Amino acid sequence: MTMNNINILPIDGMTEEYLDIRIAQSGNANTNFRNLSKNEIELLEMQKNRCHDWKKILVTDKFEPLQVKQCYFMGTVRIGDMEPISLEFHDVITPVGLYNSHIRSCDIGNNCSINNVSYLSRMIVGNSVILKDVNELATSDHAKFGNGIVKNGEDPKGRIQLEISNEAGGREVLPFAEMLTTDAYLWYKYRDNKKLLQRFKEFVESIHISDRGYYGLIGDRSVIKNTKIIKDATIGSDVYIKGANKLKNLTIKSRPEHKTQIGEGVTLVNGIVGEGCKVFYGAVAVRFQLMNHSSLKYGARLINSILGENSTISCCEVLNAFIFPGHEQHHNSSFLIASTLQGQTNIASGATVGSNHNSRKNDGEIVAGRGFWPGLNCSLKHDSKFATFNIIVKGNYALEINNPLPFSLLSLNKNNKLEIFPGYWFPHNMYALKRNSWKYGARDARDENFPRLDFNFLAPDTVGEMLHARNMLEKYAEQSYKKISTEIIDGKTLLNNYTEYGNFSVYGTEIENKNSGVLLHKPAQAYEEYRKMIVLYSVTNIMDFVNNGGDINSLNSNLSNPQNWVNCGGQFIPKDRVNVIIKDIEMGVINSWDDLHNRYRDYALLYDIDRTQHALYALKTLLNIEEITHDVWINAIEDALRTRLEIKDRVYSSREKDFSCSFRQITFDNLSEKEAVIGKLSDDSFFSTEEKECNEFAALTSRKELKEIF
Repeated sequence: MTMNNINILPIDGMTEEYLDIRIAQSGNANTNFRNLSKNEIELLEMQKNRCHDWKKILVTDKFEPLQVKQCYFMGTVRIGDMEPISLEFHDVITPVGLYNSHIRSCDIGNNCSINNVSYLSRMIVGNSVILKDVNELATSDHAKFGNGIVKNGEDPKGRIQLEISNEAGGREVLPFAEMLTTDAYLWYKYRDNKKLLQRFKEFVESIHISDRGYYGLIGDRSVIKNTKIIKDATIGSDVYIKGANKLKNLTIKSRPEHKTQIGEGVTLVNGIVGEGCKVFYGAVAVRFQLMNHSSLKYGARLINSILGENSTISCCEVLNAFIFPGHEQHHNSSFLIASTLQGQTNIASGATVGSNHNSRKNDGEIVAGRGFWPGLNCSLKHDSKFATFNIIVKGNYALEINNPLPFSLLSLNKNNKLEIFPGYWFPHNMYALKRNSWKYGARDARDENFPRLDFNFLAPDTVGEMLHARNMLEKYAEQSYKKISTEIIDGKTLLNNYTEYGNFSVYGTEIENKNSGVLLHKPAQAYEEYRKMIVLYSVTNIMDFVNNGGDINSLNSNLSNPQNWVNCGGQFIPKDRVNVIIKDIEMGVINSWDDLHNRYRDYALLYDIDRTQHALYALKTLLNIEEITHDVWINAIEDALRTRLEIKDRVYSSREKDFSCSFRQITFDNLSEKEAVIGKLSDDSFFSTEEKECNEFAALTSRKELKEIF
């Protein structure tokens, strides 16, 4: 049995203080600190303060010894100004000063209130900070503050890595305080590029160096109370921490405009907490990165995962996941493992996304496009891949799925076989689809839209998939028709004249493992819905571009291939430009995270141009033409306007069903009671937003100069 290694030191023994690092971190090199006077030492000792070397206690001329009581000091402690005042926060009032605390080798800012901190060691405390009833608040000499680095003399095997998207590893990302979801995507995706991965590691190590001795930080006006252990943490300004269990090896970012809060029973170990985050009520996170304005609540467990901006996880368990911005998961019974979800996603109660029952090793993955909504009690298996805006009916999906058809409803038939209704959202769930686009934009709490996110359900990712889906539907229609007829007819003709050919069943191949054909419901309707939405997307973006002063003729040489786009952690970037990023990183043109983030900004500024070029490409591809003539453009505008008006009507009708259904009235004795509880359909403010947007689009299409673009 190995004993605990407890070092024996003199009563006033101190390890290395790294004072030069502390001064550099605090920026207080020029502050007029002085030694205590003999009278001040006597007053301090009269108030039961103890120190073996009072010469190491440095104060300013505004130090007030009467406001220091029952404290034990070790090492060099520098204490800022003290005024005869109290600080009040959330109805708790505490006097400025140091009371009943053990303080070792710290800088303490002006007008702080430190009360009953059992052990405060190697911390730089900002101004007007409240520390009350804390068991341990300390920093080791090898603190990494949640960043994936190795300090001098440490075993590299101990480096913290986030094993996202795959339980068995292989997609590891190093956490670091400056990370954007876009960075994580490049690191996660291009695993075969060893030079790129090495460069990313170098970027991290260039800003988070291996030297030992860095102090923990607590920013101005932060409040920490009733907390057990905070170890190796750097904490931004205006943070509020109350009742936490254990916070270890962390960077907690915060500032006055976007304050971070950590509440009761929380345990956070080895990670980064972004600004504006909220972590409450027994949540646990280990090896993690919370991007800005994300939340963990009500016992949520987040392990080996990255949670994108403006996301919320409550109650449930999330392991080895990479989640893009705009994720919602609220139910204790849901489980998400080894998955990459590409934003605007929602996991229902009982959903189990990811299992390894079909493999001898935990090495499977699930990738789901934007707008992924698995329903109640829905169990999905590795390896599976879903296009954008797939909604899944509850059931045990025992086989792997690869669905390339966006906006689909997936369900199991009575024989437990997969069936798909492609394009389901458009005729049947338009209210949710439009509101989904609106609400994520409205809830974006960032100062600026960077990384640039596009929450519109019609964007380069979804339109690219719809173009591909139309090709796939043509292929499936041809294959299916050959099984019932010797006549050879192309898929486009079959789908455009579906009723004339008998409304035959169309099956999708290679969508479900061990299933040669997945029944597709209403394929001709989906084929037409995809067409209408692509036209609407193209016309909208071309008109907006020209209306905002853009020159349509300047787009011809902008991108060599406008077709392929990457959802790069939430920011849509043409594949051409992603390839340039990777090449420039390899060649040293991009030489730091700052350089890379500036490149994202450059591409964000080009997004409207790139998206317009994609819109031109989409319209030409859809219509199978080389150039857009005036007549083609006028027809497209009229087509897009009809679709936009139809969307407005569908938004209303899909929501109206919730109010007109007789079963929505059975719990109420009368209409007045019902309206008092759930309101009136006309009270929904989203309808007025939709009406306004539709009218603005109609006005745009009527403008003569926009009709004369081509």
